[in-house]
Amino acid sequence: MTTEALTLPVRQARQKSSRLWKGNTGPVLVVVLAVVVLWYVAAVAMNWQGVTDAFERAGEQRSTGEILLATLEQERPMLPAPHQILIELKKTVIDMPVTSRRNLLFHGWVTLSSTLLGFALGSLLGVVLAVLIVHVKTLERSLMPWIISSQTIPILAIAPIIIVVLGSIGITGLFPKAIISAYLCFFPITISMVKGLTSPDIMQRDLMRTYSASRTQTFWKLRLPASLPYLFAGLKVAIAISLVGAIVGELPTGAQAGLGARLLAGSYYGQTIQIWAALFGAAVLASSLVAIVGLGERIVNSRMGVRAA
Repeated sequence: MTTEALTLPVRQARQKSSRLWKGNTGPVLVVVLAVVVLWYVAAVAMNWQGVTDAFERAGEQRSTGEILLATLEQERPMLPAPHQILIELKKTVIDMPVTSRRNLLFHGWVTLSSTLLGFALGSLLGVVLAVLIVHVKTLERSLMPWIISSQTIPILAIAPIIIVVLGSIGITGLFPKAIISAYLCFFPITISMVKGLTSPDIMQRDLMRTYSASRTQTFWKLRLPASLPYLFAGLKVAIAISLVGAIVGELPTGAQAGLGARLLAGSYYGQTIQIWAALFGAAVLASSLVAIVGLGERIVNSRMGVRAA
């Protein structure tokens, strides 16, 4: 076997490693590894006192190594270790039937339903407001300050009010949570859509007037296509905020199902591992929704002939 044949696998390995670090995969893996290491260190530090106190109450003398291992295996730790959360996710996602109220997928679907409804309502409201603001200058001066001011009200303060008011007129279940999601997510869509609809410069608008294009034609042929990148940027933010709104909407109602209900149940009974598992489930759900919106953006761009950067 020649020297070139021996060095070929080495060169191929180096090329693969180079491609890995030139992209996003390598840096992301390094960050994830650093976060996991810091997480374990924090779990040991935060759980150490509780473990030593428990051993002292039991009258047991343990070595430092045994205490260290015990900090990562507590039933109700102050900060769960990553492997404890993964075990809880396996137990509540894979080992439980999907129809069981102890299955995290069941609760995730309940929250997802109100998230999608709220996202649809908020997106529709945001786009309509943006179109009106761009085409009616009076509305720009009158509506925009109120739209901005609406986001200064803490959602934790307004959510119980919405739940109580709608409940008093017999509206319960999915819709009140969707209203809270819509309240949160319409704002980024409105702002991004206004920016997108006004992005064509004066020369482009003058060119449409030269072609004798009506306001409707200018909207569909110029303003709307120019606004799509801004719209999708707003949609990515809005879908994640919509999920937050749905979870917050479940908290004041004492809901029996949903990720918010899992968080409440965990806080009531001191099940910190359950709380963190629900948080991880919400994070995965939000990431998936943002990825779906990103996929829709790529499909629309390909249909419009936009080249990927």
